[in-house]
Amino acid sequence: MRYLTRTILFVSFISLFTDIASEMLYPVMPIYLESIGFSVALIGLLEGIAEATAGISKGYFGKLSDRVGQRVPFIKWGYAMSAVSKPLMAAFTLPLWIFGARFMDRLGKGVRTASRDALLSDESTPENKGKVFGFHRGMDTLGAAIGPLMALLFLAALPGHYRLLFVLAFIPGVVAVGLTFLVKESKSTVKPKQSTSGKNFFSFLSYWKVASPSFKTLIPILLLFTLFNSSDVFLLLKIKQAGLSDLYMIGIYIFYNLIYALAAWPMGILADRLGMKRVLVFGLLLFAGAYLGIPFAGKLWQFGVLFGVYALYAASTEGVSKAWITNLCRKEDSATAIGFFTALSSVAMLLASITAGIIWEKVSPGAVFAISGTVAALCAILLVAFGHKMRPNIKTQS
Repeated sequence: MRYLTRTILFVSFISLFTDIASEMLYPVMPIYLESIGFSVALIGLLEGIAEATAGISKGYFGKLSDRVGQRVPFIKWGYAMSAVSKPLMAAFTLPLWIFGARFMDRLGKGVRTASRDALLSDESTPENKGKVFGFHRGMDTLGAAIGPLMALLFLAALPGHYRLLFVLAFIPGVVAVGLTFLVKESKSTVKPKQSTSGKNFFSFLSYWKVASPSFKTLIPILLLFTLFNSSDVFLLLKIKQAGLSDLYMIGIYIFYNLIYALAAWPMGILADRLGMKRVLVFGLLLFAGAYLGIPFAGKLWQFGVLFGVYALYAASTEGVSKAWITNLCRKEDSATAIGFFTALSSVAMLLASITAGIIWEKVSPGAVFAISGTVAALCAILLVAFGHKMRPNIKTQS
């Protein structure tokens, strides 16, 4: 496993501890906000602004990372901002303060994401990139399983102590920040040419003009899928609608993250051996199967099976798609390319969630899952049909 360099291991453990901190709070965030006087509408506004901030800023900071030819400063600042935001949300309960702390948390994610993924790309080769991104994705998601479990145990012992939980979440966040100081710039990171162009916030959008034909073929298909891939909260709402308890809901969420974490690395290995396209198509078909089956689920074991399938979808697509994208761009543009995709994906997912909410209320919950599953199957077909146009160009790897 020589491909797991020191830098890749440190970045992966940083993501592990950061996700432990973030996911400790994920299940209780709405409950905590309601306890300090936030209405459901205000919570929705807060989360919408937070996610939009993280999404759009990924593009800007990705391009900035390529422009200055550095990854580590963005990684350090991004993780530090997210860590500090946790105790700030518990310090004061004024809505403006909460908005500011949540904004800092999501902005931190926007600052670090593209640079972190570009560093992973810099530390790998086109032949082992699936393994590298899969390993990192597995470690990241393991944190997403440990975090809610820790929160569940804490609240079982100390019910209602939400503010203390926010303070405790600062501890793994600090560990993550400490590890960022052990990360070094990759020797293969391409130093930028002297240029002052493209400094405005949306300048990353101009990357489309110079992107490779392969990139321009893959990205629209991925964005079409994302446009109909709403938030996982709708899956959790379906569990509640079926009459299962909050304990079962959180338990299934933890189970999903564990399967995801365990499968991400093997799926990355398969992507390197069989090809990114095949594994991504397989993942989309798994998504279609899970979403088309969810409306008919009503028992715990049925949700367990479907969430297991859904976890395998995530393991087959999240890391693999980023690995594939970095194989379709020049090294000096890798953070910009990832930032471009993740920024537009965040916007598409926000629109998907809004649309899903409307369909849920105006039509039916089943329609939400049926539409998403059908579009996923369509995207799998498109990848098969146009996959021959998405081969890595040797010139883009220079």
